[in-house]
Amino acid sequence: MALVGSGSATPNQSLNNDQLGQRVDTNDDWIRTRTGIRSRRVIGPNETLTGLSHSAGLSAMSMAGWEPESVELILLATSTPDDLFGSAPQIQAKLGAFNAASFDLTAACSGFLFALVTAAQFLRNGSMKRALVIGADQLTRWVDWDDRRSCVLFGDGAGAVALEATSSEKDGLLGFKLKSDGSRGDCLNLPQVQDYLPLVPGTSHQRGGFSPIQMNGKEVYKFAVREVPEILEELLQVNEILPENLDWLLLHQANQRILDAVADRFAIPQHKVLSNLAMYGNTSAATIPLMLAEAVNDGRVKSGDLIASSGFGAGLSWGAALMRWQGPI
Repeated sequence: MALVGSGSATPNQSLNNDQLGQRVDTNDDWIRTRTGIRSRRVIGPNETLTGLSHSAGLSAMSMAGWEPESVELILLATSTPDDLFGSAPQIQAKLGAFNAASFDLTAACSGFLFALVTAAQFLRNGSMKRALVIGADQLTRWVDWDDRRSCVLFGDGAGAVALEATSSEKDGLLGFKLKSDGSRGDCLNLPQVQDYLPLVPGTSHQRGGFSPIQMNGKEVYKFAVREVPEILEELLQVNEILPENLDWLLLHQANQRILDAVADRFAIPQHKVLSNLAMYGNTSAATIPLMLAEAVNDGRVKSGDLIASSGFGAGLSWGAALMRWQGPI
């Protein structure tokens, strides 16, 4: 599997910390010092998550030099689809990728890595040659904007990568590990509303709907700073790669303190830590491909660069991957 294209798309509306302070009792200093976030993007009335995903996917395909008909698989990693039955088929149609199977994959902030690994298996076993993996979320539609502990964290966005089958010697996915622990799922969730209504005498039904995001920030932080370094260390050891040989550390963009803690654990200098958290906040499944596309476009990430990446979040779920960026063939 070769990573040959990347793309991203973000909403037009930007909401900075001072503006957010007009809604809840907070300010720029309080948010920045605790999270590293300065602003976030919010999908507006004339935008949709499907539209952003389409734009990100189109950019990745354009970089790879693909015609839409050549794509055989489209995976959309999202927890916030526009259609609960799945938004990937709508993206497939908008792209004109009529030969592609398409479906959604839900693993919250770990979703992009889980989808990347899933797509890689189709390419490695020879059943498909080209796959588009999109990570996109609109968490702002599920935020309690009166809860200053959580509303400051999240934003909307989409990122995508184009993957192409290749020989095992040129495989860009050097290794991966994926983990889940549902026993800790109540630390970060978006539960259904328990709203039951009468249907006929003696029978009731549940009306569909979800509560706002519920989060135990302290527990999630402890989980991340413990589990992310551990899974990365396991992956590096199995693949016999030293941290100093990495070109980039690309983590899920949740909190700058988490990024700093993981980098310190492996003595990775800050100039090798990719971060755009300050501008976008936590965009869930979009953070890793969004950051990758930005770094590819501005020339930081070059062909042959070795990247250690980790996604982590609700589920609880977490994973890590060692990737080598190739770029257009």
